[in-house]
Amino acid sequence: MLKSTSSAMISTLICLILMIVGATLSYLALPFSEAAYGLAILAGGWKQTWAGIEELWTDKSLNVDLLMALAAIGACTIGHWFEGAMLTFIFCLSGALEEYTTNKSTREISSLMALKPTTAQRVLSDGQLKEVAVEELAVHDTIMVAKGTAIPIDGQIIHGISTVDEAALSGESLPVDKQQGDTVYGGTINLGQPLLITVTHTSEQTRFAKIIQLVEEAQQLPSQTATLIEKIEKIYVPIVMGMVPLMIILSTLYTDWGFQESFYRGMVLLVVASPCALVASATPATLAAISHAARIGVLCKGGQALDTFAHMKAIAFDKTGTLTNGQPVVSDVAFFEDIPDLPRLIVGMESQSAHPLAEAIKKFYADTEPLPMKVNEHAGVGLTADVQDHHWQIGKEAITADLSPQQTAQLDQLKAQGKTMIYINRDGQLVGYLALLDQPRTDAQACIRYFRKLGVHTTMLTGDHQGTAQRVAAEIGIDDYLSDCLPDEKTTAIKTLKARYQVNAMIGDGINDAPALATASLGIAMGEGTDVAMDVADIVLMKNDLLRLVDCHRLALKLQRIIKQNILFSIGVILLLIASNFLRFLSLPLGVIGHEGSTILVILNGLRLLIPLKKEQHLPTPHCDDCVLYQKMQHI
Repeated sequence: MLKSTSSAMISTLICLILMIVGATLSYLALPFSEAAYGLAILAGGWKQTWAGIEELWTDKSLNVDLLMALAAIGACTIGHWFEGAMLTFIFCLSGALEEYTTNKSTREISSLMALKPTTAQRVLSDGQLKEVAVEELAVHDTIMVAKGTAIPIDGQIIHGISTVDEAALSGESLPVDKQQGDTVYGGTINLGQPLLITVTHTSEQTRFAKIIQLVEEAQQLPSQTATLIEKIEKIYVPIVMGMVPLMIILSTLYTDWGFQESFYRGMVLLVVASPCALVASATPATLAAISHAARIGVLCKGGQALDTFAHMKAIAFDKTGTLTNGQPVVSDVAFFEDIPDLPRLIVGMESQSAHPLAEAIKKFYADTEPLPMKVNEHAGVGLTADVQDHHWQIGKEAITADLSPQQTAQLDQLKAQGKTMIYINRDGQLVGYLALLDQPRTDAQACIRYFRKLGVHTTMLTGDHQGTAQRVAAEIGIDDYLSDCLPDEKTTAIKTLKARYQVNAMIGDGINDAPALATASLGIAMGEGTDVAMDVADIVLMKNDLLRLVDCHRLALKLQRIIKQNILFSIGVILLLIASNFLRFLSLPLGVIGHEGSTILVILNGLRLLIPLKKEQHLPTPHCDDCVLYQKMQHI
């Protein structure tokens, strides 16, 4: 892919250089200017011309490639070599950009394959371990997965208790406790003790393999824009190519023009009817929009992404790392008894654990000096320690027998809000708790409000539980949400939204989001997300700022307005020039001025996209609690 795209860009650059050389020689009245223009046309147009000839020969079909080649030759035939070179350069540039955007799937699939585990430790009949390729594993084989290593294949735990990081599949930041009988998936990470696992699926049937398959299938679907271009091409090209010889023959036979005048008018028609201005209607404007987006921290992989974004009717958001920060923080703390140095004891125990929840608790008590002690960590249970003649336990288990109805109701309310509970037990009795949650991003509410104001349907897709999903959805004001989603379920939800709204978008940050990103009409990735998500996505928010998503959408809408203006203007000029040519009002110099002048005007109109956007007009009046966010958006 890189070689092909590089070759196309080199051809475009050589064409531009030779065109400049020819123009310089012509301006200085030096010889060989026509030779330079001819070489420019040859360097920039040989590939498209050859492709047009091949399609004509094999499929018996005319295309724009062949029309542009004939238009360039026609311009040279009547002595306008510069115009022929200019036509070739613009068309060559657009072809190089198209080649880059359509061939990027190779890198995306390679990125996914690089993350797929390749080897496993198989347990032999004598108890010895043998490293084998994952493809060699069969159902019912037993494998051993050491602490800190990737689980190579889907299976079921037959011995061991551990904590597994399933972020690659679920996208959730919190590890999951696993014990005998639980299912584990290839591509996830064993954070705790070694596990013995029996294989339940072959390497081609694992959930990770299905993710890769879903991405490949989604990328094979043709875009709506590509289909539209083919339809226009099949109609436009035969009409123009048929009109030129027909005009020459009929005007020779049935008018007093004569063959020389008829041929002259035919060549003028070929030049003025060439889609040079139409090509320039989109390419320079799109490049300007992409440059503008890059300047504000948004990477757009081609103009098709912005085109789709402008027509979007529904957008789905991943929760963790997209709408939320992706890191749990302590939100509630309560102690049922007045126990001296209890915060120090908590910090002392948690400081000896690397669990993400322990990191959040240590951050909450950053200014508290830890109490020295010996701590034992039990997978799936938590931390235990004997301090000051008491046995302490901190974890997800709570002894609630002695709680009052009010305390029990308080705990139930926190769990219903989707918060993760960490209980503090002393000698088998609950004495306090800490509640943690993943907080929404500060810019999420304003982003959702913007899209809802424009009538875009918003949905949150998350692998988290119902309570957490409901709380986040209510807090940020999203239209709909779906909880407990696996990657294939997210993909199904995206397909449903696509069928209902035709043009939809998906924004996420994890490997588990890759199939949904590829299935949606438009995939958008967070810049701090996984490499796979960024490779699959059509747009990447490099600064991880949802407000930049708003700005990019406004830019896409402006791009669409400018392209429509350019297309209508260029078609109008072409029709006017064609009519003037038939009526013999149009001389060749005026035809060239009209044709090239219209091209320059649409390019200049497109370059308006480099100008910073005006103050946002679509945001509603904010509530007092998000005035700061509103003010921030007003200054994008």
